[in-house]
Amino acid sequence: MDIGSSFSSGLQGYQQASNQISQETQNINRQTLAEPSSEQQAQAAEQPAPPPQSLASSVVNLTSELGNAQANVRSIETADEVLGSVIDIRV
Repeated sequence: MDIGSSFSSGLQGYQQASNQISQETQNINRQTLAEPSSEQQAQAAEQPAPPPQSLASSVVNLTSELGNAQANVRSIETADEVLGSVIDIRV
């Protein structure tokens, strides 16, 4: 049993979900702002714009990524519990 790979898989999945959550949150904010500020316009000029998505699509993606993050946190917690049990058995 390789506990390390369980931790790293859970952590990697959580980080990917966290990045997607941030991206979808930004998409939702862009779509709901009426007039972008001059600072936002400057940032938008520096970064390529993502393909347009509907607000509903962004909300669905956000909800899905929240579920992914929660599932990965559960896998990290399970690996932690298993590691604690293994340590208790060996001590």
